[in-house]
Amino acid sequence: MSTDSVVVVGAGLAGLVAARHVAQTGATVTVYERQSDVGGRVQTRHQDGFIIDRGFQVLFTSYPAVTRELDLDSLSLRRFTPGAVIARPGSRSVLSDPLRDPRAAISSLQNNEVTQTDKIRTLLLRQHVGTRTEKEIFESPDQSIRSYLQEWGFSDDYLDHFIAPFYGGITLDRSLSTSKRVFEYTFKSLSTGEIALPANGMQAVPQQLAMHARDAGASIVCEEGVTDIIDHTDSVTIETDTTTTDADAVIIATDPADARQLTGVNSIPTDTRGCVTQYYELPVTDAPETRKKIILNAAEPAPNTVVPLSNVASEYAPDNKALLNATFLSSAAFEHDIDTLAEQTQSALSSWYSDRDFDSLKPIATDRIEFAQFDQPPGVHDALPQARAPGGRVYLAGDYTTWSGIQGAMRSGREAAVAVNTDRST
Repeated sequence: MSTDSVVVVGAGLAGLVAARHVAQTGATVTVYERQSDVGGRVQTRHQDGFIIDRGFQVLFTSYPAVTRELDLDSLSLRRFTPGAVIARPGSRSVLSDPLRDPRAAISSLQNNEVTQTDKIRTLLLRQHVGTRTEKEIFESPDQSIRSYLQEWGFSDDYLDHFIAPFYGGITLDRSLSTSKRVFEYTFKSLSTGEIALPANGMQAVPQQLAMHARDAGASIVCEEGVTDIIDHTDSVTIETDTTTTDADAVIIATDPADARQLTGVNSIPTDTRGCVTQYYELPVTDAPETRKKIILNAAEPAPNTVVPLSNVASEYAPDNKALLNATFLSSAAFEHDIDTLAEQTQSALSSWYSDRDFDSLKPIATDRIEFAQFDQPPGVHDALPQARAPGGRVYLAGDYTTWSGIQGAMRSGREAAVAVNTDRST
């Protein structure tokens, strides 16, 4: 078919990447976005001098789609140091990669939370995943993260005190029941790249993608949701909140529930993982020192992690103020009020840093995110739909066609664009 006009539904990461790559081939591309700004799940707000992302999100610099689609230099990235602080009442210890964080080498080697055998196995696992591609990892036999690491011989203490809270932050699943494929690929990425924040917040990522899409010729219309699509033999009708238009093809790049409703593709996963994130301000002199590392709660699940954001990116807070983030994973957290969540964080910090006073900790924002990513139990990726799953002139772009994460979302956008562009030429 010959495709001259393409509509993209959704201006999240996948939709923006798809729009750019289709527009670059000369098609007329229009993106409709229901929200008032681009980004989908990647949103940032500015409040009283603070930069507050919707949920704790970071950029993995070694993701292939990230390096391919983004100009990282222009994002002014602020980088975490490798590893984490393992915290429990009366105790803090650093566990890091001695090869990539020499300053923490001695403290990591002396860390009593992790046995020397576990440290050696970690290095061997790093070598193992480092030789495998994304495709090889996600086509490999699957099992849960916990059973996979148990087969490698890691101790239960290592899994419960380090892996559970650390990967709880990545997969929103402290039980480690998520697919080991996600673990392997993100572990590989952590071993070869860095975790970073754009100086102006995570929404700078989709804003840059939107700029690339517009530069390629795409139009982006915000505050205009798509309510229905009708696939004809030679065109697609798109009904929005205010208009009806025809196009030669449409790429659905919405959240999974809306994508399933618009396309009827039942293999789109809609089981979700959620979290509650809370942001706090406090005087910079009272902020915990972590050497730009994430703090893992090794003793209790609430909060799972505490992150000193302004210590990593000073732009996230005004002068003389610090900004912290805490993430809660339990379903009970959705029922707790703001003060209860803040009390849990204050209590945890006080038990970890007995020499500091956290009475000044003040909650300034709370996000209860029901859908942060789709659930990824073992084997889920084998049944995910591909870009052409709806059939006809309707295509899918979303991390639910690959795997849940920024890499998966951006990759899916490019794959949808390739499918559309290939079909245009036939």
